[in-house]
Amino acid sequence: MRYTIQSLLLLPALMIISSCGNSGQKGGPAGAAPQVKEYKVLELQPRSATLNTDYPASIQGQQNIEIRPRVDGYVEKIFVDEGAVVRKGQPLFKINAPQFEQEVRTATASIKAAEADVSAANMAVNKVKPLVEKDIVSKFELESAQYTYQAKLAALAQAKAALSNARTNLGYTTVTSPVDGVVGAIPFRLGSLVSGNNAEPLTTVSSTGNVYAYFAFNEKLLLHFFKDGSGMTLAQRLAKLPEVSLILSDGTLYDHKGRIQTITGQINTTTGSANVRASFPNPKGMIRSGSSATVRIPDPIKDALLVPQSATFELQDKRFAVVVDKDGKTKSTAIKVMKNTAGTYFVVEEGLKAGDKIVLEGVATLKDDTQIKVSPVSDAIVYADLK
Repeated sequence: MRYTIQSLLLLPALMIISSCGNSGQKGGPAGAAPQVKEYKVLELQPRSATLNTDYPASIQGQQNIEIRPRVDGYVEKIFVDEGAVVRKGQPLFKINAPQFEQEVRTATASIKAAEADVSAANMAVNKVKPLVEKDIVSKFELESAQYTYQAKLAALAQAKAALSNARTNLGYTTVTSPVDGVVGAIPFRLGSLVSGNNAEPLTTVSSTGNVYAYFAFNEKLLLHFFKDGSGMTLAQRLAKLPEVSLILSDGTLYDHKGRIQTITGQINTTTGSANVRASFPNPKGMIRSGSSATVRIPDPIKDALLVPQSATFELQDKRFAVVVDKDGKTKSTAIKVMKNTAGTYFVVEEGLKAGDKIVLEGVATLKDDTQIKVSPVSDAIVYADLK
């Protein structure tokens, strides 16, 4: 192919024109409006819901009873193992104390001797009585015989009391559980010498028919829970509180509900909190003393504005939400939320009102007066996991 001089001179001009045309197709003319980005937006309306607040708690049995011997002796038998579930009155230990068996035998023999003395004294009374009636002997003889009889009766009663005491002491050689519960550690073994003066108990039995969950309320939360309560006394106010739930250490929800029973009357000045005790039934003995759990307290909220926590951001100790006006422009608005709000929602106390439209995502990077395309999201989707 041959090119003329004219065509070669026109070639650069054609390339420049072509280049300008392609540039306009790719980026558009200078000064064109940027593309408006789409954001999900929720219109706020008052809602009623139940928010849950969780508190870490430690579990204790209703009673942790130290089992100590009441007599001195050697451990002869151990009837249970550590961790065993026992019933009230069930034998735990047998202590070898032969002196108490000897006391029982001695007291039994003393009773037989005393009974013989009573019989002899009674015979003496019966023998003297007709002689007095016939004036053969004086009344003094009869009274003396009667006093002797009464003394022998007293000696018999004393012998019976000694036998009862000996049997009681002998009974102490078998150590039984005072309550239904779970056996703790057993530091002593067969043949160990034990007494009531030992520093360590034989074992500990934790009564777990009911268990106590101990946790703490801060001062503001304490006021919040009681501000709507009725009743003059603490017991009346506690009775108005809702039932609480227990989340076990593996994250599962415990089958039985519990109730808050006590709140300490004094707030700890160091921590600013008050100790709280909730009681839970434990019929199967599933929860053991010393374990950890979480107490969940429901907090009913009526006609409140709830915003997802992900739709807010924090800046310089203030929390903000992004509101969209009728023209589709954004504005960051400072809000005040309820301090004890837990879970995935905030309860707004100040800064927003019913009918406001807020951006649900990417709010931390949105600048004020940004033009956005509104994509409305229904309440059913936003509050799907809210009870």
